[in-house]
This record gives sequence, structure tokens and C-alpha cells, in this order.
Amino acid sequence: MTDTFRLDLETIRERARQHMDEGPVTSTYSADRDTILKLLNDALATELVCTLRYKRHYFMAKGINSEAVADEFAQHAAEEQQHADQLAQRIVQLGGSPDFAPAGLASRAHSEYVEGETLTEMIRENLVAERIAIDTYREIVKYIGDKDPTTRRIFEEILAVEEEHADDMADLLEERA
Repeated sequence: MTDTFRLDLETIRERARQHMDEGPVTSTYSADRDTILKLLNDALATELVCTLRYKRHYFMAKGINSEAVADEFAQHAAEEQQHADQLAQRIVQLGGSPDFAPAGLASRAHSEYVEGETLTEMIRENLVAERIAIDTYREIVKYIGDKDPTTRRIFEEILAVEEEHADDMADLLEERA
């Protein structure tokens, strides 16, 4: 027995003409949009806090071999900002508003903004933050499942970069031991 794939184009075309003000969100979107928007905005806050922490660490890095570590911090800051931009864009696509309000940023973020005094403390705090992002993004990916493949894919792509960041920070910590 062969499973045959068929599209009901007439129905799809008819549905496409309904609720056009919702843009890419069609009647087959099965996720709870309010929950997805909250998850995206909380992740946006997380990425913004990480960007700010990495930027501070870039400027505050001092000591032997600090230049290479500072360069790593700067690269990670840029990548975290890219993640924030991706998340904000997806929020808008889903009909939401990205929450960039500074007042609640820290309370909405998964990770904390910890300054660190020494280069080793900065590296350690960045590793902790990356590990928090990894775990929370994995949970979000599991929750979303097949209900919103585009948002899930965005989180999966960001998760892969966060894992690279954690690996980089772990390597830097090991070099300093």
C-alpha cells in the first residue's frame, strides 16, 4: 500500500483569501499565538541581556591574554544581537510587538546580568548564561513541536549558536585553569 500525498488546492486557495490581515498566520497555524509571542519576547529579553553583558565584558577585559578573550566577547555580543533581531522579526510576523522596554528587561530574561570583576569571573558568568539559554531554548523547542515549525527552527538555530558559545567559554575557562 502506497501513501499518496495530495493537496486540496481549492480549499487552500479559498482559505488563503480569508483573514489576509493576519499575514503569514493562516488557519492551519496550530500553536497558541499568545504563548508563542510571550516565549519569543522572553527570549528577546534574554538575548538583549546577553548582548549587554558581553559588550560590558568586551570593554572591561584586562590582563594577560585579555585581547583574545575580549575579541571573543565582541563576537558573541554581535551574534546575540543577531539573535535578538531574528526574534523581534518573528514576533512582528506573528502579529505581536517586540518588547524592548529597558525597565523590565532583566525580569523577563532567562539569564542574569552579572558583571564579574576578573576575566575568569566574566568567562564563568557568560558560560552560566549560555547554559541557561541552552536549557530554556531546548524546553521551548520541545514545547513548540510541530505547532509552529518556523519559530521552532529559529529557536533551534539560535540554540546551536548558544552551544558553540558555551563551548568557547568552557575552552577559555580551561585555558585559564
